[in-house]
Amino acid sequence: MAGVFATLLAGCSSGDNGEKGGPADIRATVISTFNSGSNETRFGALEFVGGLELSSDNVLLGAISAIRFRPDQRHFISVLDTGHWLTGAIERDQEGRLKGISDARITPMIDRHGGTDAGKGDMDAEGLALRGNHVLVSYEQYHRVDAYPDPGFEISPPDGTMPIPIPRSELRSNRSLEALMIAPQSSPLAGSAVIVAEDSLDDQGNLLAAILDGPLNGRFTVRRHGDFNVSDGVFLPDGDLLLLERRFELIHGLGVRIRRIAGANIKPGAVVDGEAIFEAGPGEQIDNMEGLDVFRAADGSLHLVMVSDDNHSILQRSLMLEFKLHDDNIVSQN
Repeated sequence: MAGVFATLLAGCSSGDNGEKGGPADIRATVISTFNSGSNETRFGALEFVGGLELSSDNVLLGAISAIRFRPDQRHFISVLDTGHWLTGAIERDQEGRLKGISDARITPMIDRHGGTDAGKGDMDAEGLALRGNHVLVSYEQYHRVDAYPDPGFEISPPDGTMPIPIPRSELRSNRSLEALMIAPQSSPLAGSAVIVAEDSLDDQGNLLAAILDGPLNGRFTVRRHGDFNVSDGVFLPDGDLLLLERRFELIHGLGVRIRRIAGANIKPGAVVDGEAIFEAGPGEQIDNMEGLDVFRAADGSLHLVMVSDDNHSILQRSLMLEFKLHDDNIVSQN
């Protein structure tokens, strides 16, 4: 969900989301520098590794809300907020940089009644997580977290729904269950599923959030800073939570930020906060950044991959950006 800016851009849409899914031949244009005016690679705690701008003749490509990589660090699952799955594999060049996407497929998500094309109000997929033999998906508008069997999620309806300890009346229709993450099994959260709302607030102005299961099941909140909204998140192996936040407005333009929140602070009743470790604006290669995942590269370093939601607009881009995470440089909170 991208607010007023997305509403204005909707009239520029170039796709017909009623098309059925299938193979998607995705073209990739390599992005070699993150800042268009320099060859700088270090941005806060992140080092830019490479990126892609994605396009396809398949009109369903776009509106990417979340991405999760399989353990091989190559194959991925994404959800589109039009109610579709996008699966595929990343390809790399000889230097290990992103080169393209192969084996891509876009298929309609099957709802709890066994149907497809239920409409954006029912199938507005925003968050995604992989846990055991299930793919978990969070939806806004019709607020819920559904569990799909894995393997088989592309051809199956959900076989369960996770209880959400937040009254649905407190969740804003189009600004709710945006971020869905799985905590490390070794952390105090013991592999629990965690959600953070995009812009649904308590009476103190904090973002609504919850631990959906496990030993610390319950509600907590996240301190909100400025005009950024949460769009995704991912837990690091040490148990800390990275929250991806974006600004997507006509007045202030595009912006993206990542905050690092101490995992030990996430518990029922807590109000958690964290330092910004990365921030970028219109001068960098960003768009409406909505998805974030992390994996450990062959050299042992942690890599982050971000993807953008182009709202099926000819004025926006579908991006995939890769960064290496460094822990020795924390950007001060403004």
